[in-house]
Amino acid sequence: MSEEQVYHRPSNDEYFLEIARTVGKRGTCDRGRIGVVLVKDKRILATGYVGSPIGMPHCDEVGHQMHKVVHEDGSVTQHCVRTSHAEINVICNAARHGVAIEGATLYGKFEPCYTCAKAMINAGIKRAVYERRYHAASESRTLFEQAGVELVVLSDETEQYSNQ
Repeated sequence: MSEEQVYHRPSNDEYFLEIARTVGKRGTCDRGRIGVVLVKDKRILATGYVGSPIGMPHCDEVGHQMHKVVHEDGSVTQHCVRTSHAEINVICNAARHGVAIEGATLYGKFEPCYTCAKAMINAGIKRAVYERRYHAASESRTLFEQAGVELVVLSDETEQYSNQ
């Protein structure tokens, strides 16, 4: 086998991030199509993706439900509120099926928003591995640090999407 054909077995983090990418393809809001995977002891506990509550219309079907948020510094961001984020959905999916997730690692596309970070802390998630930065995650980073949640972000690149 030549040097360029040498097989690279993915690390656990690479493996679970790739699965999270696939889960994200089920997302029903094109502002990221985020998927996440919850893992403990190298075993998948639950998956989740961005989408509307069960039985409700999806962004892909009826469009986004955009809200503007004005921050203390005067900056304005836009958020689609039709859907629940993947992190919330994976916690709900685990709860619905009685899956204990305390001590788990969450894998996903980009850092969580403040609300998802709080939910992750309360659910007992102890490690979060993301591919990229999220433009509005500075408070999430602070929360994780204060709560002792290990945050691993593989790239300093910030995720870009429409109507950010």
